[in-house]
Amino acid sequence: MPKLTLPEHTKGLISIIFVMLIWGSSFTVTKLVVTEVPPFVFAGIRNLIGCAALLPFYLVRRRKVKQPLPYKKLVLMGLAGTTLYYFVFNTGMKLVSASTGALIEGLVPVAIAIPAAIILREHLSKRTIAGIVLSVSGVILVGFIGNAEKSQNALLGSFLIVGAVLLWSAYTLLSRSVKDSDTVLVTTVSTFIGTALSLPLPAYEIIVHGMPDISWRAWAGMVYLGIFATAVAYSLYNQALENLPAAQVGNFLNLNPVIGALIAFIFLKDSLTTLQLAGGVLVLAGIWLSSKRAKAT
Repeated sequence: MPKLTLPEHTKGLISIIFVMLIWGSSFTVTKLVVTEVPPFVFAGIRNLIGCAALLPFYLVRRRKVKQPLPYKKLVLMGLAGTTLYYFVFNTGMKLVSASTGALIEGLVPVAIAIPAAIILREHLSKRTIAGIVLSVSGVILVGFIGNAEKSQNALLGSFLIVGAVLLWSAYTLLSRSVKDSDTVLVTTVSTFIGTALSLPLPAYEIIVHGMPDISWRAWAGMVYLGIFATAVAYSLYNQALENLPAAQVGNFLNLNPVIGALIAFIFLKDSLTTLQLAGGVLVLAGIWLSSKRAKAT
């Protein structure tokens, strides 16, 4: 029986769709965990779980692949995408609602597409630009419910999530720039480095304040985020960046507020409005436009 092989573009699309399903759920799970666990301790535990899940893959891959790695860029990737990102994101999610966090994170495509065009010289066609505009417009509509929802220090939380958006844009562009290196090694080594850099703050917090009481639900949430949202999703995300333009991968991130809103509706009882549903249609239309352009190239 002949072996089924998928085109690289198709592999990239499948990878990024699975990533969106995982990351779309992370807003609700993070919101549930961060109500019990301090943001820095949460980030440290999540990162350690992610490293434990990635370690077997690293050991197997390192024996097979002997190519040198771009360690300077991997340090920057680890710092931006693991160390600082989770400190900033977790703290922001403690201060805003899940829907607000999803809205602001939905602005990632703009933060990726523009630098990708300037720095990586990726071409943005009219179709791609139209897809980004449609998707970002949809993100704004989907997130209006978050704007109507007041929370303590919401403005500070919003600024922190914006900071997380910028950090993720930097991680994406760095990952795209090392696409010729082995995906598994890039993902694991950058995560290991980022985790090592993230441990001093939670360690200090535990020494000063003691280890918090953590329920089994919070532990389950951190295990889910560490294994799936970190180890599995980061690997698939970097795989997608090998096979798709950074701007298109960034545009798929607009699915986050749509999936995030649906999951928040189911588990956090957030209400869905006609405005949100209309925004979801715009997001999907924008992603369709972006995908069609990439297939034609």
